[in-house]
Amino acid sequence: MSATLTPFSKAKAWTVHAITASGAILALLALLAVIEGRPQACLLWLGAALVVDGLDGTLARKFEVKEVLPQFDGSVLDLVIDYLNYVFIPAIFVYRFVPLPDYCALPAVGLILLSSLFCFCNVNMKSHDYYFVGFPAAWNVVAVYLFLLDFHPWTTLLGILVLAALTLTRMKFLHPFRVREFMPLNIAATFVWMLCCAALIVLYPRQPPLLMALWLLASAYFLGICLWRSAREWRS
Repeated sequence: MSATLTPFSKAKAWTVHAITASGAILALLALLAVIEGRPQACLLWLGAALVVDGLDGTLARKFEVKEVLPQFDGSVLDLVIDYLNYVFIPAIFVYRFVPLPDYCALPAVGLILLSSLFCFCNVNMKSHDYYFVGFPAAWNVVAVYLFLLDFHPWTTLLGILVLAALTLTRMKFLHPFRVREFMPLNIAATFVWMLCCAALIVLYPRQPPLLMALWLLASAYFLGICLWRSAREWRS
């Protein structure tokens, strides 16, 4: 059934695009936080952008934005905003705040930027059941782990190399708001993870054991789902 074209439906569609576009302002605020040497503020602004990105797609489908405003490509808008908040600002964050081996910071950040371009240009970046195929360039999430867990510089570099390489693989990564399998559990784990992240960033460098345990448990759940879904495809 085609969408009903009324002034109200168009207003709702433009509102969804405005919500998506607000990610550019959040990216600006995150970048200013990096420039001002405020890593926690940067991560919190990137977290706000992550929440916006989780909502706008759901709203776009609910209000049939593509059908109501066919002349305005919300997918392109979303990709531009996502590259800023998922890749570009986190890459600068890593360069500025995350210890890396001598002379490796610039190549590592360059690898983040370039490998992510493949993800964003890959027309097969999602599977038929809405899992991401290959690492989905979620460097904003990676930046949180690198900041809070404070790995050895060589461990951090190895992690960046592995994740960049996984961009080119068929490994499956969970999209918690699109994958229908275990969706209630996926969304619940996502909210637990995000709340724990926010609290740990605000409290840093304090890391209450219970909060860390909940955060790591949610992280282990996501990793387990990704490995389970990938193994299921490898066996088929």
